[in-house]
Amino acid sequence: MAKRIVVKLGTSTLTRGTTRLARRAILGIASQTAELLEAGHEVTLVSSGAMAAGREALGFTKLPSHLAGKQMLAAIGQPRLMQLWAELFRIYERTVSQVLLTRGDIARRSGYLNARDALEAMLVAGIVPIVNENDTVATDEIRVGDNDNLSALVANLIDADLLIILSDISGLYTADPRANPDAEFLSVIERLDESHFAMAGGSGTALGTGGMLTKLQAAQLAGQSGTTTIIAPGGEPQILAKLVAGERIGTTILPSATRRESRERWLLAERPAGILSVDLGAVRRLKQGGASLLPVGITKIEGNFERGDAVRLLAPNGNALAVGLVSYSADELRQLMGISSRQIPHLLGYTYGEEAIHRDNLVLL
Repeated sequence: MAKRIVVKLGTSTLTRGTTRLARRAILGIASQTAELLEAGHEVTLVSSGAMAAGREALGFTKLPSHLAGKQMLAAIGQPRLMQLWAELFRIYERTVSQVLLTRGDIARRSGYLNARDALEAMLVAGIVPIVNENDTVATDEIRVGDNDNLSALVANLIDADLLIILSDISGLYTADPRANPDAEFLSVIERLDESHFAMAGGSGTALGTGGMLTKLQAAQLAGQSGTTTIIAPGGEPQILAKLVAGERIGTTILPSATRRESRERWLLAERPAGILSVDLGAVRRLKQGGASLLPVGITKIEGNFERGDAVRLLAPNGNALAVGLVSYSADELRQLMGISSRQIPHLLGYTYGEEAIHRDNLVLL
């Protein structure tokens, strides 16, 4: 049974394709969520709709093109959206909480742990966390950019069993069914790969920021943490109950890994600040398990990262190998690249240890 569930609600689901929030649709989600809670599940909602609520309040017919205008709509709409959620959940005697996040909030270890602990406390208390990106203050450097990927980060945060992404998209086809009558619907994807991303198009509607591509990105991130993802139509009656009961609706994407320890999940959620290419010897040692990355195995360094930052490791063929926290900065590793760890004190005049990345700070992909 999927004990812990994250449900991502796209703007098209909450507006039913209009320029206004669809109260009846939102009430339906609240009702289904309350039923899941009564059955013993823990549910976190990642809710779009703040800008739609702001547009409704101001009578705007379309989104502004500039960032400040969108931030204004989010600032106006977010409290209205939360008030609506609170009123509807009150019918079922449930309390909701507002959680506004940016990638910057969880990029640091301390921020990740604080967000995780807060969400854990809410779930244990039977409260429904309603998460959205903090669009009013988010910039390109710290914003997630879409709630599909945000929902995967939240699933990563709370170690969710299941991520349900609801929108006006029913799932993944091998081609656009509107243009190709021979397009086949993919009910289950056992292993997500580049061929599936090639099938995805751009943004689905003018109301939202994500299309199938961002949903697959989210499923990939969630799958790396051991979470199953289902992409399903939000307009289907009793969709949450049906999915949790095991009905085959939408596209189910199976995880690519087993469940991770908390620290490993944080590393997967971190945005890499640089790239380390390593040789075949390092690849073999790391894949055997229990090994650290030593400077001698590094062949190329990209980026200007600091000590403690996350970096991505690439094998000689260019495939992603691992993510880890570096013990040295990029400038320091450029001096140490390819040399024996015994030479570190001589070259730098100090040492943070023999490892470029300690095994406790590294997770294989």
